[in-house]
Amino acid sequence: MASKINYSKIKVAKKLKVELYEKMLWPRMIEEKMLVLIRQGKISKWFSGIGQEAIAVGCASILKDEEIIFPMHRNLGVFTTRGISLYNLFCQWQGKSDGFTKGRDRSFHFGSMEHNVVGMISHLGPQLSLADGVALSHKLRKEKNLTIAFTGEGGTSEGEFHEALNVAAVWKLPVIFAVENNGYGLSTPTSEQYACKHIVDRAKGYGMKSLLLDGNNILEIYTKLSQIAKQIRKNPEPYLIEFKTFRMRGHEEASGTKYVPKKLMEAWSKKDPVNNFEKFLLKEKVISKTYVTELKKEYKQKINDEVAKAFDSPHVVVDLETEKEDLFKSSSTENIVPSSDNTTNLRFIDALKNGLDLAMDKHQELIIMGQDIAEYGGAFKITEGFIDKYGRERVRNTPICESAIVGASIGLSLKGIKSVMEMQFSDFATCGFTQIVNNMAKLNYRWGQNVDVVIRMPCGGGVGAGPFHSQTNEAWYAHTPGLKVVYPSNPYDAKGLLLAAIEDPNPVIFFEHKGLYRSTEAEIPDEYYTLKFGEARLVSEGEDLSIITYGMGVIWAQNAQESTGSSIDILDLRTLNPLDYDSIEKTVKKTGKVIILHEDNLFGGLGGEIASHISEHLFEHLDAPPIRVASIDTPIPFNKELEKQYLPVDRLIDRINYLRGY
Repeated sequence: MASKINYSKIKVAKKLKVELYEKMLWPRMIEEKMLVLIRQGKISKWFSGIGQEAIAVGCASILKDEEIIFPMHRNLGVFTTRGISLYNLFCQWQGKSDGFTKGRDRSFHFGSMEHNVVGMISHLGPQLSLADGVALSHKLRKEKNLTIAFTGEGGTSEGEFHEALNVAAVWKLPVIFAVENNGYGLSTPTSEQYACKHIVDRAKGYGMKSLLLDGNNILEIYTKLSQIAKQIRKNPEPYLIEFKTFRMRGHEEASGTKYVPKKLMEAWSKKDPVNNFEKFLLKEKVISKTYVTELKKEYKQKINDEVAKAFDSPHVVVDLETEKEDLFKSSSTENIVPSSDNTTNLRFIDALKNGLDLAMDKHQELIIMGQDIAEYGGAFKITEGFIDKYGRERVRNTPICESAIVGASIGLSLKGIKSVMEMQFSDFATCGFTQIVNNMAKLNYRWGQNVDVVIRMPCGGGVGAGPFHSQTNEAWYAHTPGLKVVYPSNPYDAKGLLLAAIEDPNPVIFFEHKGLYRSTEAEIPDEYYTLKFGEARLVSEGEDLSIITYGMGVIWAQNAQESTGSSIDILDLRTLNPLDYDSIEKTVKKTGKVIILHEDNLFGGLGGEIASHISEHLFEHLDAPPIRVASIDTPIPFNKELEKQYLPVDRLIDRINYLRGY
């Protein structure tokens, strides 16, 4: 490793050299102040980017203002280059109300769409897939733009890195993946992270171009990236860039650097990107010592002023209603009602197809994505024929990479494009779990960015499909704040709720029981209509007891009512988040006896939450204990007889008879 940085061979205008120096010095001096505040106990945590400023500043400087950049926690230079207020940044780091997350998150875990900056989450890789979605929006709109997404060498070991790069390569997306290789993932050296010589060696396997750069040479970074950006804007394609650099502080300040060999630290300290560039500019007489002294004095005063202002700024006012309201972007509560009475008899699956078709026609930028959904029409043929009508750009076959496609859908939403993603089976959504529960569910709450995405989840047993194609895992998502969860039981609701989900500007997990696809039918309005979330439907009225259920459970309840000759209130919840507590209360007060029925496993299922609510709030109206009826606590088996035992159908009849005689 050379101890000096070679600037002299790179031809750049003097004015630009000064600008780049100023842009690097500014975050360096802010960081130096942060280290003082850390020692004083005035800031709780800090991830230092000292030694890596050239990368952040170089990348941010080559982008147009409207191009989005996805930085990490050592990229203060991105935020400052984009002109984000230092006052607001200090408020963010202190958890103040004038920060970007209202005290709900820390560090650089935020975004500012005003500045076209989208920060990270702690999982390191997910922002790469979001960049795919943003890049896809540019390509769809034929914009001559690109995006840049950062990760570290440690993050390249994550599956999301592979998925995001693979999707970008297959779809030829205008995105630069910037890997800051600073030698250590916390304390783990690169020799324990990957076996190839350079991370860019992987690019060939993805079928994309790559470049290895000196991450401490601001002129090399700026000039090389400017050339690449020009190419990408003209002919969209992804690039993998590896920046060789080093961090001069610990992973975060409490970690220290004892694990770093002394000689290695000394060698890299000689390659400091700010100090070296300053010396070069002084030697070339581009700037003077007086200029440097005055600039540092000016910066120091600005920093001290903004810090003082931030310390005097308002603290967060704790308000329960505000916390709840900020989970979701507000949306219209008005239902869309058909203007005519024309109807067609449709099966559940056809109602979904009709709803998707109408939505694609109404929302001209709406994208649907999933495995085998184009020519093949999806595993259940719901999108059959769509590619002929709407084209391959809007009906997108995806590689088998659920996480990257969920991430891409979030990225599309950042650019105001709605999307519907089809999980081939709800079981496979586990591969995208981080994107769903840690990214899309929390974005609006954390920094006010809504995620306009619907994820369709074909689910359910009864068809002998075994443990990986039959699960009903709605409880995972209903438990996660920030997600809306829908589970229709009939064709009319399926169409109306799907269209409501697409209209809603928030993330919606939409469950579709496979057993209902071709077994139920009804007269459905031909036109576009929506149904309001959080409104249950009373399927039948009775006096003996109440069954509260959803999805296939409604069919089971109706069959059980008929076979037992019981008089039953059957309440179809339709949406699980939000829940219709008013309708639950009404039916419990009416009958005094209640069964909560669902196909999901008993332990930890939604029935436990509903039973608890009833016991806590409606205890005096009960004539018997609330009863949960659900599938047994094993994976769902393949064998038909084993599956029959697993599902709650027979146990439901037993529990109905038990409650009637209680």
